[in-house]
This record gives sequence, structure tokens and C-alpha cells, in this order.
Amino acid sequence: MPVEQIFQQLKDNFNADAADGLDLVFQFDIEDADKHHLIVKDGTCESVAGEHDDPSVTLIMNTETLQGIVSGETDGMQAFMAGQIRAEGDMMLAMKLGELFSIGG
Repeated sequence: MPVEQIFQQLKDNFNADAADGLDLVFQFDIEDADKHHLIVKDGTCESVAGEHDDPSVTLIMNTETLQGIVSGETDGMQAFMAGQIRAEGDMMLAMKLGELFSIGG
């Protein structure tokens, strides 16, 4: 599945209620594909190709891991513990992704 499609799926699973009042940028550095970032602001979500100047948190992984997490086949926390995901920046925000995007459910 192309990365653009995976991010579209993420967007489709977006939980606007959980994002109320938030202003965050999740940077995804995909090791074997293009970088993307998600801008979550006041209950909206925008997926943008490329790199953000000042992300709230950066998540580094490969396409397979990203797809597994978005589809719910891979547990994000287990992938992180196994070293399949690395995070730079605010770790607590990385945890929030599950709430914001109804991942794995």
C-alpha cells in the first residue's frame, strides 16, 4: 500500500472529539518512503507530504510498521518496545496517537 494511502486511512480514522483544543504536529519519517506530517488543530486533521519545521513529535519507522499500526495488526507500544518505532520529541504525544486516530480498533 502506498504511504499516501496509509495516511488517508489514518485521516479517515481521525477522532475529532479527542483533538478538541489541541494544536500538534506529528512528523512521520518513513525510512523507505517519503516523509509526511499530520497537523492536528482544534478538532481537525490535515495530512501533508514532506517535513514540518517544528513538529511536536517525530516518529521514525518503515512503511510496513506504519501500515501494521494503522490497520491494527501491529500494537504501537509493542512495536516501540521492539525498536521498530523510534520517537524524538514529546513521548507523551506519541501515546496520544492511538486516541486521536482510533488505531487498532
